[in-house]
Amino acid sequence: MQLLRDLKRNYLVVSITFIYIVLDMIFTFREIYWVNLLPVLLLIIYLLFARLDVVYFIIVALTPLSIQLLEYSPSASFNFSIPTEPLLFALMLILIYKNVQTGIINMKILNHPVTYAVILNLFWLLLTAITSVRPDVSFKFLLSRLCFVSVYYFLAIMIFQKSKNIKVFIWCYTLPMIVVIFYSVSRHLAFGLYDNQASHFVMNPFFRDHTSYGAVLAMLFFAFGSMIFRNRSPLIIQFFLYGVWILLVIALILSYTRAAWISVVISAFVLGLVLLKIRFRYLLITGLIAIVYLTGQRFEIIRKMEKNRQASSATISEHIKSISNITTDDSNKERINRWNAAMKMFRERPVLGWGPGTYSFTYAPFQAYRDKTIISTNFGDKGNAHSEYIGPLAESGILGSVTYVLIGIMSLLTGFKVLSALKDKRLKQLTLGFILGYITYLIHGTLNNFLDTDKLSALFWGFSAVFVALDISLKELNSKY
Repeated sequence: MQLLRDLKRNYLVVSITFIYIVLDMIFTFREIYWVNLLPVLLLIIYLLFARLDVVYFIIVALTPLSIQLLEYSPSASFNFSIPTEPLLFALMLILIYKNVQTGIINMKILNHPVTYAVILNLFWLLLTAITSVRPDVSFKFLLSRLCFVSVYYFLAIMIFQKSKNIKVFIWCYTLPMIVVIFYSVSRHLAFGLYDNQASHFVMNPFFRDHTSYGAVLAMLFFAFGSMIFRNRSPLIIQFFLYGVWILLVIALILSYTRAAWISVVISAFVLGLVLLKIRFRYLLITGLIAIVYLTGQRFEIIRKMEKNRQASSATISEHIKSISNITTDDSNKERINRWNAAMKMFRERPVLGWGPGTYSFTYAPFQAYRDKTIISTNFGDKGNAHSEYIGPLAESGILGSVTYVLIGIMSLLTGFKVLSALKDKRLKQLTLGFILGYITYLIHGTLNNFLDTDKLSALFWGFSAVFVALDISLKELNSKY
């Protein structure tokens, strides 16, 4: 009798559910399967309004598994990552709406130095999109960047102010990444683990190539690693944590991504300096001196590099040696070709650039014949400038690059400030792991650029958000000690 009374009281819900089940059966019988996704869609819509944090973690978990639309439909006239970018766009709109209604993004976030740098970069991208040679491309680029920053940075800061959510964030990214690693390694085994050519494509369709795959693994190497040392969990959980970390190390090695290897080595060197308790300002000054010195010695360095004939190889030692081969290694030569073209574009439009995202459409005429390689194209349709520092020079002028560098510097300053001030040893260890992971991308960015993808944006902006959130919550966190 109680059941009948409940059914009468909720007759509308019962009726809608019954109708949906019948319709779903009919559509499934006719091999029309999209109706099966309706409950999931309704749940996501509910969560978008009720639980932004849950949607954020869902998006982070989906990010390593997202696939470019062109992988499904090669004839599509535009491209984006599915399902993450539509979700990011919807979440951005909800976030804007909620902020207008209730001001959920508080002034501590908006007044933070990292946020100032982020807003300055976005403002400059907007200005250079208006003056772009391809406004359609530039505004699409800007919209994509706004989605990434809104969710992966601003929303993430609000979520990470509960410090336990920082570990949830890294777990949400790492666990699906393990699926990608198993998929990639199993495909690699079919070709042979020592086939470095296979390493370029075994991670498709989840990653475009091995360089972005390696960049993610390098960032996770330190960020996830910071959660396992001094862990007081039961022994079986510790075994699992170490197993995941070892899997990340194996995948990093098998990625044959030289830029990722270099970035890990440099970050490990920074770790050594931190353990020796050398202040960040001295690290920064040393880094600037090194940059000035290397710039002054660039011609001598290039002369020595031209003597290196070691090509990319399946042998790790030879593959490492090929890093400085700019004479016969086509990957390195093509990278220099792109950089030279970008610098010529910068010299022609040094202030406003050619427009965000336009490099691949405009660099072809700027290639010198002597710089071209067998993988060069006269149509300028094979990717970007391969540098987070040089690419913005061509696309957004001098301030495009300067504002990106400013974001990196302010994020690191905040990270090291938090590291120094925190009293919670576990949080200090976690913060250090995120700092080292962040540095790997700043290093990797000299040779590649991936911030136009959801894969790296989730981590890059997410790590910055961790530093800002901990900085804002510092007093509260330390008050517990």
